[in-house]
Amino acid sequence: MKIIISTLLFITLCSTSFAQKNNLQPGGFYFGEAPVGGRVFYGDRPLQTTDDNRFFVGFDRDADLQQQLTLISEDNQVTILSLELKPRSYKIEKIEGISKKMMAPSAEDLIRISQEAAQVREARQLVTQLRNVSEQFIWPLKGRISGVYGSQRIFNGEPRRPHYGIDIAAPKGTPVIAPAGGIVQLAHSGMFFSGKTLVIDHGLGLSSSFLHLNKLLVTEGQQVQQGEKIALVGASGRVTGPHLDWRINWLEQRLDPALWVPLLHQ
Repeated sequence: MKIIISTLLFITLCSTSFAQKNNLQPGGFYFGEAPVGGRVFYGDRPLQTTDDNRFFVGFDRDADLQQQLTLISEDNQVTILSLELKPRSYKIEKIEGISKKMMAPSAEDLIRISQEAAQVREARQLVTQLRNVSEQFIWPLKGRISGVYGSQRIFNGEPRRPHYGIDIAAPKGTPVIAPAGGIVQLAHSGMFFSGKTLVIDHGLGLSSSFLHLNKLLVTEGQQVQQGEKIALVGASGRVTGPHLDWRINWLEQRLDPALWVPLLHQ
């Protein structure tokens, strides 16, 4: 068995079949090409490949800066691909006016929260052959950015989990469009924290979530196209005003939506 070592340092590459350029930082992602007839592993996880041997991997907010992929050819030649992520820092966001119920859920609410979290996890764990992951994503709506990915959230003076999406403030009822095509895997009429919620599968384990909606315009199992209206902005769940919280996941890894779209000039 022959082993080849390959290293990528702070670079951006793009496979010809994918519109997105690689973004090597926490919250970022990497598109690559597997050996013909071969396999790709991220740690112990085998990665799904497309029919033209492309694959995708995403990096969480607190991902190690040293990442490694293992590419195995059809004749068992092994290539170790080392990726060095560029470090980044995160903002601190202080938010006041969160209700007592949202700050300290009851025992009954905690059961509900756990059940709803399981529904979301299930919707995000799908790995399909959909190729919408390869599209150049667009903004689901345009407006004032009121919250950014990775920021440490302090609610009513109490430190809480970091924010894993991007918040876009807009009037209640503003249309939300699909940033890329896919299939609706979850359309929930009202979760405790996220209110009316959508999850759309884009393929290869990548999904978009849309939180705090006022109205859902699509149903589970429906196929949507990029730019199609999917919902209306609302203020449901744990919020202080109407906005869209847009999140992108690669399986359990939480990615930065701002890295998928052109710079928004406000």
